[in-house]
Amino acid sequence: MTITRTLGVAALLSAALPALAQLTSQPQLKIEPANRTLTVTATESVTAEPEVATLHVGFETQPGNPKAVYADGARTSNAIIAALKQAGIADSAIRSESQYLSRYYSTKQHLFKLTQQWTVKTTPERAAEVLDAAITAGANNSGQIDWTVKDERALEEQALDKAAARVRQNAAVLARGMGVRLGTLIYVSNQLSSPVYPRPMMRALAMAPGAEQAPPLAVEPNKVSREATVYAVFAIE
Repeated sequence: MTITRTLGVAALLSAALPALAQLTSQPQLKIEPANRTLTVTATESVTAEPEVATLHVGFETQPGNPKAVYADGARTSNAIIAALKQAGIADSAIRSESQYLSRYYSTKQHLFKLTQQWTVKTTPERAAEVLDAAITAGANNSGQIDWTVKDERALEEQALDKAAARVRQNAAVLARGMGVRLGTLIYVSNQLSSPVYPRPMMRALAMAPGAEQAPPLAVEPNKVSREATVYAVFAIE
Protein backbone atom coordinates (compact mmCIF):
# COMPACT_ATOMS: atom_id res chain seq x y z
CA MET A 1 0.00 0.00 0.00
CA THR A 2 1.35 3.46 -0.90
CA ILE A 3 0.26 6.75 0.59
CA THR A 4 0.16 10.00 -1.33
CA ARG A 5 -0.34 13.23 0.48
CA THR A 6 -1.62 16.62 -0.52
CA LEU A 7 -1.73 19.35 2.06
CA GLY A 8 -3.52 22.64 2.24
CA VAL A 9 -3.14 24.75 5.36
CA ALA A 10 -4.89 27.96 6.32
CA ALA A 11 -3.87 29.50 9.59
CA LEU A 12 -5.41 32.77 10.70
CA LEU A 13 -5.49 34.62 13.98
CA SER A 14 -8.82 36.11 15.03
CA ALA A 15 -7.67 39.57 13.95
CA ALA A 16 -7.68 38.44 10.30
CA LEU A 17 -10.45 35.95 9.53
CA PRO A 18 -12.36 37.31 6.51
CA ALA A 19 -11.83 34.11 4.54
CA LEU A 20 -13.98 32.20 7.01
CA ALA A 21 -17.07 33.90 5.62
CA GLN A 22 -16.51 31.97 2.38
CA LEU A 23 -16.53 28.58 4.11
CA THR A 24 -20.28 28.17 4.08
CA SER A 25 -20.05 24.59 5.31
CA GLN A 26 -18.08 25.64 8.37
CA PRO A 27 -19.31 27.52 11.46
CA GLN A 28 -19.25 31.31 11.19
CA LEU A 29 -16.91 32.58 13.91
CA LYS A 30 -17.45 35.95 15.46
CA ILE A 31 -14.45 38.15 14.70
CA GLU A 32 -13.47 40.19 17.75
CA PRO A 33 -10.38 40.56 19.97
CA ALA A 34 -11.79 38.23 22.62
CA ASN A 35 -12.18 35.44 20.06
CA ARG A 36 -8.61 34.24 19.72
CA THR A 37 -8.59 31.22 17.44
CA LEU A 38 -6.43 29.39 14.94
CA THR A 39 -7.87 27.33 12.09
CA VAL A 40 -6.17 24.53 10.20
CA THR A 41 -7.27 22.41 7.23
CA ALA A 42 -5.44 19.31 6.03
CA THR A 43 -6.15 16.76 3.31
CA GLU A 44 -4.66 13.28 3.15
CA SER A 45 -5.25 10.46 0.67
CA VAL A 46 -4.57 6.75 1.03
CA THR A 47 -4.07 4.51 -2.00
CA ALA A 48 -4.30 0.71 -2.13
CA GLU A 49 -4.21 -2.02 -4.74
CA PRO A 50 -7.74 -3.17 -5.77
CA GLU A 51 -9.10 -6.41 -4.36
CA VAL A 52 -12.46 -6.52 -6.18
CA ALA A 53 -13.39 -5.79 -9.80
CA THR A 54 -17.04 -5.06 -10.57
CA LEU A 55 -17.72 -5.50 -14.27
CA HIS A 56 -20.69 -3.91 -16.04
CA VAL A 57 -21.82 -6.45 -18.62
CA GLY A 58 -24.77 -6.12 -20.98
CA PHE A 59 -26.15 -6.28 -24.50
CA GLU A 60 -28.53 -4.65 -26.95
CA THR A 61 -30.45 -6.51 -29.64
CA GLN A 62 -30.91 -5.37 -33.18
CA PRO A 63 -34.20 -3.45 -33.74
CA GLY A 64 -37.19 -5.57 -34.71
CA ASN A 65 -40.74 -6.44 -33.77
CA PRO A 66 -41.27 -6.91 -30.01
CA LYS A 67 -41.84 -10.66 -30.07
CA ALA A 68 -38.78 -11.45 -32.18
CA VAL A 69 -36.59 -9.01 -30.25
CA TYR A 70 -37.64 -10.51 -26.93
CA ALA A 71 -36.90 -14.05 -28.15
CA ASP A 72 -33.50 -12.98 -29.49
CA GLY A 73 -32.74 -11.14 -26.25
CA ALA A 74 -33.71 -14.12 -24.11
CA ARG A 75 -31.30 -16.35 -26.03
CA THR A 76 -28.47 -13.82 -25.66
CA SER A 77 -29.25 -13.24 -21.99
CA ASN A 78 -29.11 -16.92 -21.12
CA ALA A 79 -25.97 -17.44 -23.21
CA ILE A 80 -24.14 -14.67 -21.34
CA ILE A 81 -25.13 -15.97 -17.90
CA ALA A 82 -24.14 -19.51 -18.91
CA ALA A 83 -20.75 -18.24 -20.09
CA LEU A 84 -20.16 -16.36 -16.85
CA LYS A 85 -20.98 -19.40 -14.75
CA GLN A 86 -18.82 -21.59 -16.95
CA ALA A 87 -16.00 -19.11 -16.29
CA GLY A 88 -16.38 -19.86 -12.57
CA ILE A 89 -18.46 -16.86 -11.49
CA ALA A 90 -20.79 -17.71 -8.60
CA ASP A 91 -24.51 -16.89 -8.72
CA SER A 92 -24.06 -14.49 -5.78
CA ALA A 93 -21.52 -12.46 -7.80
CA ILE A 94 -23.98 -11.74 -10.65
CA ARG A 95 -26.65 -9.08 -10.12
CA SER A 96 -29.18 -7.67 -12.58
CA GLU A 97 -28.72 -3.93 -13.07
CA SER A 98 -31.40 -3.16 -15.67
CA GLN A 99 -33.48 -4.79 -18.40
CA TYR A 100 -36.05 -3.20 -20.66
CA LEU A 101 -37.74 -3.40 -24.04
CA SER A 102 -37.83 0.05 -25.63
CA ARG A 103 -39.04 1.72 -28.79
CA TYR A 104 -36.42 2.34 -31.46
CA TYR A 105 -37.12 5.79 -32.94
CA SER A 106 -34.42 6.03 -35.61
CA THR A 107 -36.89 4.97 -38.30
CA LYS A 108 -40.59 5.53 -38.93
CA GLN A 109 -41.21 1.84 -38.46
CA HIS A 110 -42.53 0.57 -35.15
CA LEU A 111 -39.35 -1.22 -34.10
CA PHE A 112 -38.11 -2.17 -30.65
CA LYS A 113 -34.87 -3.31 -29.04
CA LEU A 114 -34.12 -5.19 -25.83
CA THR A 115 -31.39 -4.00 -23.47
CA GLN A 116 -30.08 -5.82 -20.41
CA GLN A 117 -27.26 -5.07 -17.97
CA TRP A 118 -25.61 -6.90 -15.05
CA THR A 119 -22.85 -6.26 -12.54
CA VAL A 120 -20.38 -9.10 -12.14
CA LYS A 121 -17.87 -9.26 -9.28
CA THR A 122 -14.55 -11.03 -9.65
CA THR A 123 -10.89 -10.58 -8.73
CA PRO A 124 -8.83 -7.92 -10.54
CA GLU A 125 -6.63 -10.68 -11.98
CA ARG A 126 -9.62 -12.31 -13.71
CA ALA A 127 -11.39 -9.14 -14.90
CA ALA A 128 -10.18 -9.35 -18.52
CA GLU A 129 -10.87 -13.09 -18.73
CA VAL A 130 -14.42 -12.80 -17.41
CA LEU A 131 -15.17 -9.80 -19.62
CA ASP A 132 -13.90 -11.73 -22.62
CA ALA A 133 -16.18 -14.69 -21.81
CA ALA A 134 -19.23 -12.40 -21.60
CA ILE A 135 -18.44 -10.54 -24.85
CA THR A 136 -17.81 -13.78 -26.71
CA ALA A 137 -21.27 -14.95 -25.58
CA GLY A 138 -22.95 -11.82 -26.96
CA ALA A 139 -22.44 -9.01 -24.40
CA ASN A 140 -22.05 -6.23 -26.97
CA ASN A 141 -22.50 -3.35 -24.50
CA SER A 142 -19.85 -4.09 -21.87
CA GLY A 143 -16.54 -2.90 -20.52
CA GLN A 144 -16.92 -0.53 -17.57
CA ILE A 145 -15.06 -1.81 -14.50
CA ASP A 146 -15.23 -0.41 -10.97
CA TRP A 147 -12.23 -1.20 -8.78
CA THR A 148 -12.47 -1.37 -5.01
CA VAL A 149 -11.23 -3.11 -1.87
CA LYS A 150 -13.02 -5.57 0.39
CA ASP A 151 -13.07 -3.19 3.36
CA GLU A 152 -13.71 0.32 2.04
CA ARG A 153 -14.44 1.65 5.51
CA ALA A 154 -10.96 0.69 6.74
CA LEU A 155 -9.40 2.63 3.84
CA GLU A 156 -11.52 5.68 4.69
CA GLU A 157 -10.52 5.47 8.35
CA GLN A 158 -6.83 5.39 7.39
CA ALA A 159 -7.24 8.58 5.35
CA LEU A 160 -9.18 10.23 8.18
CA ASP A 161 -6.57 9.26 10.79
CA LYS A 162 -3.78 10.73 8.68
CA ALA A 163 -5.67 13.96 7.99
CA ALA A 164 -6.46 14.39 11.71
CA ALA A 165 -2.82 13.77 12.66
CA ARG A 166 -1.68 16.30 10.05
CA VAL A 167 -4.09 18.91 11.42
CA ARG A 168 -2.76 18.48 14.96
CA GLN A 169 0.85 18.67 13.80
CA ASN A 170 0.31 21.80 11.71
CA ALA A 171 -1.69 23.53 14.42
CA ALA A 172 1.19 23.04 16.86
CA VAL A 173 3.77 24.27 14.32
CA LEU A 174 1.72 27.35 13.42
CA ALA A 175 1.10 28.26 17.03
CA ARG A 176 4.83 28.12 17.78
CA GLY A 177 5.66 30.12 14.65
CA MET A 178 3.19 32.85 15.59
CA GLY A 179 4.38 33.04 19.15
CA VAL A 180 1.15 31.85 20.75
CA ARG A 181 0.17 28.84 22.81
CA LEU A 182 -2.23 26.33 21.32
CA GLY A 183 -5.31 25.90 23.45
CA THR A 184 -8.26 23.53 23.40
CA LEU A 185 -10.02 22.25 20.31
CA ILE A 186 -13.17 24.30 19.67
CA TYR A 187 -14.57 22.72 16.52
CA VAL A 188 -13.68 19.95 14.06
CA SER A 189 -15.31 18.61 10.90
CA ASN A 190 -14.31 16.16 8.18
CA GLN A 191 -15.16 15.22 4.64
CA LEU A 192 -14.48 11.89 2.92
CA SER A 193 -14.31 11.41 -0.83
CA SER A 194 -12.94 9.12 -3.49
CA PRO A 195 -11.34 10.37 -6.72
CA VAL A 196 -13.59 10.10 -9.77
CA TYR A 197 -12.00 8.50 -12.80
CA PRO A 198 -13.41 8.61 -16.35
CA ARG A 199 -15.38 5.42 -16.96
CA PRO A 200 -16.35 5.22 -20.62
CA MET A 201 -18.69 2.37 -21.49
CA MET A 202 -16.96 0.23 -24.08
CA ARG A 203 -19.24 -1.09 -26.81
CA ALA A 204 -17.80 -4.41 -28.00
CA LEU A 205 -19.24 -6.51 -30.78
CA ALA A 206 -19.78 -10.19 -30.04
CA MET A 207 -17.65 -12.59 -32.01
CA ALA A 208 -19.24 -13.91 -35.17
CA PRO A 209 -19.77 -17.69 -35.36
CA GLY A 210 -16.68 -19.43 -36.68
CA ALA A 211 -14.45 -16.40 -36.20
CA GLU A 212 -10.98 -16.89 -34.74
CA GLN A 213 -10.83 -16.50 -30.95
CA ALA A 214 -9.19 -13.17 -30.09
CA PRO A 215 -7.14 -12.80 -26.90
CA PRO A 216 -8.75 -10.96 -23.95
CA LEU A 217 -8.29 -7.22 -23.63
CA ALA A 218 -5.22 -5.97 -21.79
CA VAL A 219 -6.90 -4.61 -18.65
CA GLU A 220 -4.76 -2.85 -16.02
CA PRO A 221 -6.52 -2.33 -12.65
CA ASN A 222 -6.80 1.18 -11.24
CA LYS A 223 -5.61 1.71 -7.68
CA VAL A 224 -8.25 2.51 -5.09
CA SER A 225 -7.98 5.85 -3.27
CA ARG A 226 -9.85 7.54 -0.46
CA GLU A 227 -9.34 11.16 0.54
CA ALA A 228 -10.15 12.85 3.84
CA THR A 229 -10.17 16.53 4.72
CA VAL A 230 -10.22 17.68 8.34
CA TYR A 231 -11.04 21.26 9.37
CA ALA A 232 -10.27 22.26 12.96
CA VAL A 233 -10.55 25.41 15.06
CA PHE A 234 -8.33 25.74 18.15
CA ALA A 235 -8.28 28.36 20.87
CA ILE A 236 -4.98 30.22 21.29
CA GLU A 237 -3.55 31.69 24.46
